[in-house]
Amino acid sequence: MRDPAESGPLVLRIGREELLIRRRYEVISIVNDFLIAVWFAVGSLLFFHESTVTAGTWLFLLGSCELAVRPVIRLARHVRLRRLRPAGLRGSDQDF
Repeated sequence: MRDPAESGPLVLRIGREELLIRRRYEVISIVNDFLIAVWFAVGSLLFFHESTVTAGTWLFLLGSCELAVRPVIRLARHVRLRRLRPAGLRGSDQDF
C-alpha cells in the first residue's frame, strides 16, 4: 500500500493553469535552497546600514538553521524510498 503523501502527483490549480508536482522531496529541497539564498542575500544587504545589522544577523542565523534542514530532507527521502522499494532498488544520490 502506497503512502498517501506519495500517491500520484500533486496538482495545484491557479486560475486556468495547473501546476503538476511529481517529485515532492525534490521540490521541497529546491524551495528550501531558494529560501536559504534569499535569507543570506537579504541579510547581506542589511549589513550595509548600521541600523539594520541586527536584522541582517537574524537572517544569517535563519539561513544557517535552514542549511540544517537539507540533510533532514535527504534523510526523509532515503527512508521513504527504502520503505517503498525493495532493498535492491536504491534512489539516486542527488543532493536533494
